[in-house]
Amino acid sequence: MKKYALIGHPLGHSMSPFIHKRLFEEAGRQAEYTLEDIPPESLKEKLPELLKSVTGLNVTIPHKVPVIDYVDKLDQSALRYNSVNCICGKDGVLTGYNTDCDGFLRSVPENALGGKVLLLGCGGVGRMMAIEAARHGADITMAIIPEAQDMADCLKREIGEKYPRISVKIVMMNEISGKFDLLVNATPVGMYPKFDACPVSEEVIGNCGAVFDAIYNPTKTKLVTLAESKGITAIGGMSMLVLQAVVAHEIWDGDSYTKEQIDKIINESVEIVNRDFK
Repeated sequence: MKKYALIGHPLGHSMSPFIHKRLFEEAGRQAEYTLEDIPPESLKEKLPELLKSVTGLNVTIPHKVPVIDYVDKLDQSALRYNSVNCICGKDGVLTGYNTDCDGFLRSVPENALGGKVLLLGCGGVGRMMAIEAARHGADITMAIIPEAQDMADCLKREIGEKYPRISVKIVMMNEISGKFDLLVNATPVGMYPKFDACPVSEEVIGNCGAVFDAIYNPTKTKLVTLAESKGITAIGGMSMLVLQAVVAHEIWDGDSYTKEQIDKIINESVEIVNRDFK
């Protein structure tokens, strides 16, 4: 039986085992998927042996950058962000990938990234979302809090160097104005247990054609709920979590899934979070 695992620290309550188990089932595969909690100081000792025993590996905080030293090559997705969340070993070669960007791209409405994008936040996952938006030709407005000014300036310079034709504007959260094709929330505002919080006003939400919130607990944030109440297409973070896992299975075993299969797993995952992640 093939073995797969997720490494990180601390791992806590993770949805990964359930999501990957269901993906293996839908593909008709027998496989073992485990959680491996590895503190940073133990990575050098434990990772090489683990890599020898698994077909595929998922990687989460704080190992997404350190694991680069243990792979033979990086896919373009990992090179773009200097970050690895998926490792595949084939023909004796370990390749690092970043499937978070694919999960994001497959979650947002088609063609939405080609228009005017309002990005809330610019750190971590926000950087990835900003660069993906730039790659797809978006006109980007980054809305931030004052403490993130230096980070936002750095990201704006990075996008300007890589994609000089892309317009990037930085505004404070309370200074957002205009209409947007897509609003993307990359902040933790609205995450459990502070699920009554919303990062922007109803007026801002009403000026957006679609909404994507990276938060998946709660499965429907106040941002998503308000958008839906206005008839706006709104997508929560569970879709990205499941779809980045789908891409890992495509890489590891060449598996493919129908939209119906993926939607079923997303819905099942939503039910689990609503029931157990409180």
